[in-house]
Amino acid sequence: MFTVYHLNVSQSERIIWLLEELELPYELRVYQRDPVTQFAPTELRRVHPLGSAPVLRDGEIVMAESGAIVEYVLARYGNGRLVVPVRSPQYPDYLYWFHYANASLMAQIGVNWIAAMVAGPNSDSPLLPTLRERLERHLEMVEDHLSRAAYFAGTEFTAADIMMHFPFGTMKAFYNVGLDNRPFIKAWLARISARPGYQRAMKAAGHERDPALDWGATRSAF
Repeated sequence: MFTVYHLNVSQSERIIWLLEELELPYELRVYQRDPVTQFAPTELRRVHPLGSAPVLRDGEIVMAESGAIVEYVLARYGNGRLVVPVRSPQYPDYLYWFHYANASLMAQIGVNWIAAMVAGPNSDSPLLPTLRERLERHLEMVEDHLSRAAYFAGTEFTAADIMMHFPFGTMKAFYNVGLDNRPFIKAWLARISARPGYQRAMKAAGHERDPALDWGATRSAF
């Protein structure tokens, strides 16, 4: 049985969701953020040196990084589920969006979020509009792709969708990218929200409301 070390309101919910979709058994160890700093507690460092989530334990193997964990679980225990075969025409899309989620999109959102916090709400820094324009290019690209496909790898739900959810779902607790003019992203989020595995996972992860559709107040720190 897996052990998932889960920090509330974090990317570790991807791992819970993956295991729910695959119907693989797991034990959940839940950690709470510091109420002032919103950082992970120091106890997580006993599990992994960086002290951040997610962390997955599989016997003697301890892994961090949500993308690496997802690939590991799928390769060893997925039996071909939630992936796209290498020779499929949709494989390049699957591979791209799976890695784009953290390597590009989350990085760009993070830069905007931190710059906005440092500059303050009344800043006239020319950096902020430039960063926002770069983020808008990302959002336009995602919206365009989803205008032509139900899911990121085509007509079927895959692990690429699990990876892409966090920036538009739970991340809005910290930085809301804004989707008022993004109907195709919003429609994709609604499709995601209807999945039983997703619903079970978000409940297990500690969400009282669906983070994909909840547009509540943001937090001030990570």
